[in-house]
Amino acid sequence: MLLPDGFPGQRLRALPRPLVAAALRRPPTAGLLVTDAGYFPHAANHGRRRPEGTPEVVVIVCVDGVGHCEVEGRRTTVRPGHALVLPPDQPHAYWADPVQPWTIWWLHAAGAQVAQVLAVVAPDGREQLVELHDLYRAVSTIDDTIGFLERDETVPSLISASGTGGALLAQVAADTVAGGLRASEPVRQAHDYLRRNFAKPVRVTELARTAGLSPSHFAALFRATTGHGVVEYTKRLRMARARELLITSSRDIAAIGAAVGYADPFYFSRQFRTVHGCSPSEYRTLHRQS
Repeated sequence: MLLPDGFPGQRLRALPRPLVAAALRRPPTAGLLVTDAGYFPHAANHGRRRPEGTPEVVVIVCVDGVGHCEVEGRRTTVRPGHALVLPPDQPHAYWADPVQPWTIWWLHAAGAQVAQVLAVVAPDGREQLVELHDLYRAVSTIDDTIGFLERDETVPSLISASGTGGALLAQVAADTVAGGLRASEPVRQAHDYLRRNFAKPVRVTELARTAGLSPSHFAALFRATTGHGVVEYTKRLRMARARELLITSSRDIAAIGAAVGYADPFYFSRQFRTVHGCSPSEYRTLHRQS
């Protein structure tokens, strides 16, 4: 027999359905509302079977042990460091492994913004298993969400819980785009290097060699996780620093260009214009006027 709850040390909050209906009619909780959240440690015999699914998206973060999920005959094994995402209205069943029962943090969320997140996480409408890049941050976020719901069921608490719940969904979406840790680690290291050394010359071949990948494979991974090529990503880092110097210092344009990696001030100005639609001098003037 599967147990929906009742585990020693658990935490569980579920909003009354009339309160959910009212919150989904008013901003800002109409955009995103956490309706249920909890923590089940070493949840032996835990499980749920929902032939009609739930009206909300369900996110289950596994931190220990093993769990299983079945949807339309597809079975997924959930291990530590992963988030299981079940879209709304999808019939499903999930349960703790009988030998290694899972420990999970979880929440349900509804609202207009859920569909936008699922368009990234589950574009095919199916359940998804996402490898989390920062498990501790996910746990802390759900912990905060439960804490807001434990405080009371006033509008401020619901808004606060929805804010942290939205942060969890954003993390899951970002980790989905970035891909698994093994695939994204070389790119993450390249990001760190470029953020520290953005003013230095950029050589894709050297970055790829450091990552142990071919230039073409590295470039494809980089673009998949950032949406930009290496050169464009570096340009954006340089321009962010240039904006800061234009606003906070009195250095001339040539000196700022040199500081962010452009020895030629005219080339710096052209690159700046492609990003901002104005020259560095115009940007500085506009900022001071505003």
